[in-house]
Amino acid sequence: MRSRIGAVRATRPCRVATFIALIAATSASAASADDESPAATPYRPSVSTPAALSAPGWLEIEAGATHARAADPARRDSIPYTLKLAFSDDWGVRIGGDAWVRQRDAAGAHSSGGGDTAVVLKRRFAVSDSSAFGLEAGVNLPTARSGLGSDKADWSLNGIYSADSGPWHTDLNLVATRVGAIDPGTGRGQLLWAASLSRALDDRWGLVGEFSGTRQRGVEGSAQFLAAASYNVSKSLALDAGLARSLRSGREWSAFAGLTMLVARLF
Repeated sequence: MRSRIGAVRATRPCRVATFIALIAATSASAASADDESPAATPYRPSVSTPAALSAPGWLEIEAGATHARAADPARRDSIPYTLKLAFSDDWGVRIGGDAWVRQRDAAGAHSSGGGDTAVVLKRRFAVSDSSAFGLEAGVNLPTARSGLGSDKADWSLNGIYSADSGPWHTDLNLVATRVGAIDPGTGRGQLLWAASLSRALDDRWGLVGEFSGTRQRGVEGSAQFLAAASYNVSKSLALDAGLARSLRSGREWSAFAGLTMLVARLF
């Protein structure tokens, strides 16, 4: 983080106010254009992603804020974003990452800046009207300054299964990643698994619960539980907020909030 900690903290209310103003403005515009646009397809706030793509030809944006806290003095604040564009019901691409990161490590050192950038190509395989498989191939590019992201590119392949059953929806993900920068004695391959179950309470409100974790040789495995709520302001705008907590250490947790919005039709 920056050495001018006081200056960084002083700007945080401005960022929060700007984020709230953005939500208010986009809520009004989305509500007015609701009859003319398709429905948004949120991927956030869960770790897993669905097999479905966003509306073909429409640029969809996801953005939010996350605060993570570990058992030691380590802290991390970030502003994640994702740009999604589907070419058809079965093909699409997305670009995402952290627009800004501010963290404090276990030794108390501070750093801040932009994060890494991920580029993902997605293919959907429909099984029926209520279920589908998905496949994502992606690369995480080391665009962050040292210490805020990966120092080398990470390549990944994600297998997805999604299904609907009445008001319930489930997403199962298994991600294999070839890690570019590894420590001595650790494996280059990493597996991430995630299983989420969500339910629509009515036309506006929804809930999601998810278990996820990682495995990598020479690295202690991780596991967490996530719970969140979502609110559909309109067809084209959805808000979300929730908490995630480590199942290995009860003092490691994160809180987050954000939005998913259809922005404009490109073709």
